[in-house]
Amino acid sequence: MHSASLRVRDIADADAAAILALNLESEEVLSPMDAARYAQLRAQAVYGRVLEEDGTAIAFLLAFREGTAYDSPNYRWFDATCDAFLYVDRIVVAATHQGHGLGALLYEDLFAFARSSGVPRVTCEFDIEPPNEPSRRFHARFGFREVGTQVLGDGKKRVSLQSVELG
Repeated sequence: MHSASLRVRDIADADAAAILALNLESEEVLSPMDAARYAQLRAQAVYGRVLEEDGTAIAFLLAFREGTAYDSPNYRWFDATCDAFLYVDRIVVAATHQGHGLGALLYEDLFAFARSSGVPRVTCEFDIEPPNEPSRRFHARFGFREVGTQVLGDGKKRVSLQSVELG
């Protein structure tokens, strides 16, 4: 990876096309997101940031606090079982930029945001049937632990519900 100018910043309206393209590129491990769904999620998200390289969004992260109207079954599980949390709905790094620690840059920013907001835990999920081994390894490095599992998609998919307590 070259030493281009990288910066984490809030999502801007102009990022919509890049974010939709990034989501589509990784849709096999994410839920689909069209422009209408993206607008809905962005409006509900308390944290929406992109990682920009030379003016182009190459990664993004959307996260939600407890108590929103978000309809994801995984988010709803955490909302029913946790009092205060920050839920990572999706983190996507462009395929051309994976394996260079860029997801970690977004997570470090997210954890700083959570701590400054007084949020005691960060939650997420990843597929375990079929397995998403890169996501499992990534989240283990940040101290996430399984707090439950859930079967989705007419039994075709099982997710590991993960949480990390912030010190």
